[in-house]
Amino acid sequence: MSPLASETDTSTGNLIITVSAEAQAELVQLRDDEPDGDRLGLRLEIVSGAGEDFRYDLSFDVVTKAAFSDEVRTHTGADGSTLKVIIPAKDVDSLQGAVLDRTDSQGLVIRNPNKPQVPTIEGLTRDDALSAEVEAVVAGEVNPALAAHGGFVTYVGHDGEGTAYLTMGGGCHGCSMSRMTMLDGVQTMLVEQVAGIERVKDLTDHASGENPFYR
Repeated sequence: MSPLASETDTSTGNLIITVSAEAQAELVQLRDDEPDGDRLGLRLEIVSGAGEDFRYDLSFDVVTKAAFSDEVRTHTGADGSTLKVIIPAKDVDSLQGAVLDRTDSQGLVIRNPNKPQVPTIEGLTRDDALSAEVEAVVAGEVNPALAAHGGFVTYVGHDGEGTAYLTMGGGCHGCSMSRMTMLDGVQTMLVEQVAGIERVKDLTDHASGENPFYR
């Protein structure tokens, strides 16, 4: 990846995302091809729901029409080009440290170190001592093991009857081996190490690529 465009904010100076030189060059060209391009900024928004893999919407919008709560950053490239990036307030925390890049094989791509927010499922508990034990195993053993495949699991909660509910994301989401990984790997680790957990249930719909949660 090439050097990144710098990023400034006249109000706080805090960084949210970085933009590679390749991505900035393409986006500036696309923006300048639009009518009134000099008035436009790139709106970057997360459109997925809690617990789902991040999905993004990128579009050009008039900077002066950005909502008062939106965060606007000015990216300045090595060639002197500038690009305004508009990020909705709801997405700022989920985009901290992300990189917007461009590759020949993938085009524009966002590399985001953050994980989706945990969904709230009625009837499940995730703020007790048992949940703390499950999350410790997930963070310390399960996700490091899955990271080699670009995947991760998110603990959603337990039902009080021995079942822990999880979602799978990253490289595991939609993979034909995901269910086997969940049952043979994740379940084994949790059942062996957490008293009170007898089984796991994957709430991810791998066939559709979406996560329709049980309620």
